[in-house]
Amino acid sequence: MAESRERTFTGTRESLVAREWPNDQPRYVVVLIHGYGEHIGRYEYVADRLVRHGAAVYGLDHMGHGKSGGDRVLIEDFEDVVTDVHAVEEHARAEHPGVPVVVIGHSMGGMIASRYAQRYGAGLAALVLSGPVIGEWAVVPTLLALDELPDVPIDPATLSRDLSVGAEYAADPLVWHGPFKRATLEAFSTTLAAITKGGSLGALPTLWVHGDDDQLVPLAGSRGGVTAIQGGEFTERIYPEARHEVFNETNKDEVLDDVTSFVDRVLA
Repeated sequence: MAESRERTFTGTRESLVAREWPNDQPRYVVVLIHGYGEHIGRYEYVADRLVRHGAAVYGLDHMGHGKSGGDRVLIEDFEDVVTDVHAVEEHARAEHPGVPVVVIGHSMGGMIASRYAQRYGAGLAALVLSGPVIGEWAVVPTLLALDELPDVPIDPATLSRDLSVGAEYAADPLVWHGPFKRATLEAFSTTLAAITKGGSLGALPTLWVHGDDDQLVPLAGSRGGVTAIQGGEFTERIYPEARHEVFNETNKDEVLDDVTSFVDRVLA
């Protein structure tokens, strides 16, 4: 696996931990954005593939996630998270001036990446959305309608057909295994609406990858949101029988081949 290093910086609300997978002479820079309840350390395999493809890779643990500070999984305003991600991009650009930047976001990270592209897309070379929480995500209104939020963890079997992925997730002490926070759900609702209202990403090349057996973030709900933001350079790849974490699926190399081929087309 590619070597990585960590650094700490002051985010909008908390002290944050970022991870870097360096490349002395990268063809492009990747900013990775992780999903709800997890952390950037779960993306070692993805980062390794990207580094071998010519990228320098950067990502952070969001506030309340992984090794970063804050109450666990508490995010009151995703605009703050977008601003934190932008600090990572600025650091990456300072280390690699003039190198094109690609943003890759998974699940909640796909929602953050979509909003990021609406705010900062003019400076990006490309966007990749993996199983993005975008459009209609029934979890949010369903849980917000309850007086008390249930303490029901994510079923690890819904992550991948490779059951070792779920087992490692369940045993990972940096993964949140408790209930949602109401303020976080309200922030999801606000951000989903803001993305839909924000509209098209214009000419930003965008790749959407999704498993058609994704039970956590169902394909049908995401499709409407993706349609609302997609611009003129849009590609989608839907993988039969794949579950939520397509970067950890049994066909993960096929998925990452599609990502790197997309990047090659964009850079060309």
